[in-house]
Amino acid sequence: MQESGDLWVFGYGSLIWRPGFDFVERHPARLVGLHRSLCVYSHVHRGTPEQPGLVLGLDRGGTCRGMAFRVAAAKAEETIAYLREREQATSVYLEVYRNITLERPDRARVRALTYIVDRGHIQYAGRLPLDRQLHIVRHGHGRSGANPDYVINTVRAIEEMGFRDRDLHWLAGRL
Repeated sequence: MQESGDLWVFGYGSLIWRPGFDFVERHPARLVGLHRSLCVYSHVHRGTPEQPGLVLGLDRGGTCRGMAFRVAAAKAEETIAYLREREQATSVYLEVYRNITLERPDRARVRALTYIVDRGHIQYAGRLPLDRQLHIVRHGHGRSGANPDYVINTVRAIEEMGFRDRDLHWLAGRL
């Protein structure tokens, strides 16, 4: 949280297009040192333990463009509780605060809550070949819906932000 008590949240996947919490402002943002990767086997939201899907995680290296949401201090605890329930269904992510740069004229840097993949978790898929990712995504379906919808919605959201993700676009084009 910031000195004002407001909370910044960094979204890089479904949080971009379906945050699910109240916010007072949002801005495209950049996180350095981690990159967006379809590297998490989904056992709940987009798959099951028997037929896993694949969802995004932040993994080591590179840069990730995403969306930063500012949550009013009065809603911070409620928002964190919501995000923990949503993102930590199987504890595959580490809840961390990272510095991000807002893509606005002042290029402000803020500390934001985000969820990065736990590489030691059994659901960490690592970097799978694209054809393997495609197979898994095509067959994944979980509590939050079909895995192909997740990838396609994420691609649409990042296109609306004005950029592309090579691997996600490749997958979306084949789904």
